[in-house]
Formats: sequence, structure tokens, C-alpha cells
Amino acid sequence: MDVLSDLLHRARARNGQIRQLIQRPPWSMTFADAPPLTVVATLGGRASIRLDDGQAGSTVQLAAGDIALISGTDHYTVADSPDTPPQVIIRGGRKHTVDGGTTAGQTLAPRTYGDGLPGATTLLRGAYELRGDVGERLLAMLPPLAVVPAGPRTRTALDLLAAETTHEEPGQDAVLNRLLDLVLVLALRAWCARPQAERPSWCGALDTPAVGDALRLMHEHPAHRWTVAELATRVGQSRATFAARFTATVGEPPLTYLTGWRMALAADLLRDTDATVAAVAHEVGYEDAFAFSVAFKRSRGLSPTDWRRQLRSG
Repeated sequence: MDVLSDLLHRARARNGQIRQLIQRPPWSMTFADAPPLTVVATLGGRASIRLDDGQAGSTVQLAAGDIALISGTDHYTVADSPDTPPQVIIRGGRKHTVDGGTTAGQTLAPRTYGDGLPGATTLLRGAYELRGDVGERLLAMLPPLAVVPAGPRTRTALDLLAAETTHEEPGQDAVLNRLLDLVLVLALRAWCARPQAERPSWCGALDTPAVGDALRLMHEHPAHRWTVAELATRVGQSRATFAARFTATVGEPPLTYLTGWRMALAADLLRDTDATVAAVAHEVGYEDAFAFSVAFKRSRGLSPTDWRRQLRSG
């Protein structure tokens, strides 16, 4: 499994909540407790997205077919225009008016709201709940707001998702979740395919043959007792060349990356399972539970036992 697929799978980027808005301007929606990752696409008309946390460059315009990936912020506004004043605030899954009251949107079809009048904007929104430290690593790869221009591959996937959004048939949730996954992965691919000067470092890391191969090996076999020499041999480079290229591309040495990946996996195992500390240590490549505990405390500031206890008591 490639690194991006592994991160998406382990981060539990699934069970997305999908909604469609077909609304004639002016309209504006503020999301006050947004999930960690949201996919927003404009199928018809135009839309504006503004991050409401004051980040530089936090307002973008979407044309028909454009996709925006929003992450690392829980408060943003989507509107037909940046000049449209706030109309509703969505908090806790409920729609509130700006004066604090609650309101219900007009339902046009399953998961579809708005007025459906001529000249309406058609907007798709898929919200992902990511869990765990692996989810945090995935989010760290993304900027708060990334825009992917319309393209034939993403548009085909969006049209399929939009068509299925209005259906209510057996297996519908499974179909919608897989189509949303497809849109997300195609958007990430397209974002990485931008000019080299605009690409984030992790895109280059995955595309660089030797570095990408080494990352795949570490993700597929995190418990293996990797050395820089063995990784270099497996990807067909000298030790010095491989170490220098990996560090320059990824931003940290190979074994530092491996330790960080192991600690993320360990944190999620401690959170989500009742496995003993020794079992978790073995799962992520430590034969000695004491050595694992030292490494985990250096990474998280608490021993594995105290970290698990704190999570569960909280």
C-alpha cells in the first residue's frame, strides 16, 4: 500500500457526512465546529470560502468544478460571495440564525437542501472525522485551505457523487463514502501535480523514486528493524546518497521519520485497543518494552501507561 493510501486508511478518513446545497444567491453559511477535514466543491455557479481564524490568504473563490480542502480549522464561512453577510451558523449539526435562533432548511431530496430555483449555486460538502495521531500526521501534510481547479477527472467523480447524494437505496452510505474518498484522493493527486514551486514537500517525497520507495517500506513494515544501510540497499542507492536525498526531501533523516511513524501508530494502539504496553512495543518494532517507553515518553511527554490513563480519564 502506498504512503498516502496508508495514511488515509489508518486515519480512518471514512464515514463522511455528505450534503448538497442548491441555493439562489445571496446565501452564506458559517460552520462553527467543523470537523478536521472537509471537502467542498462547486458544481454550478460560484462560491467563496473564508477561514474565520484570521489566517493570511484565508479567502478563496471557487468556480464551477473547483474543489477546496479545508483542514486544521473549525470555523469557516462558505457563501455565494465574500460580500454576503452571515445568514446562518451551523453548530452541533443544527442550523442557527445569526441572532441565536434555530432554523430548518428546505429539503429538496435526501441530503439536499436549498430552494432549487433558476440561477442557484450547487454546492457539495463532505465532512470527514479523522481520529488519532495518524490523522494528525495526515492533517499536518495539508494547508488550512487548498484549492484544486476543475479538471476532467475530478469533475467526473463529482458528478457521480452529486447524482448519488440525492438517492436513498440499499447500500447508499457505502456508495457515498467511497465516492467521497475518490474525490478526496483525486483532489490530493491534482494538488500534488501543480508546478514544482507550489508543491508541498511531501508530494515531492512520494514522487521521488528512492525516497518514495523507502517511505512505502517503512509504512508497510514499521516493526522491521530498519537501518539506513538496509533501506539504501533496498532502494538501490549508496547509504550516503540515500540518507542525504531522504533528509533533503522529507525534512528529517530516515530513522527519525521511522521513529515518528512508530510513535503515531503506538499512540493509536494505546488509544483504541487494550493491548499491553509490551504488545504495543512489539507491534511497532521494539523488542524491549522499556526502550519503547523511553522513546514514547520522549515523543509524547508521558509514559505509555500514563498517556493511556490520561486519555481514558479525560
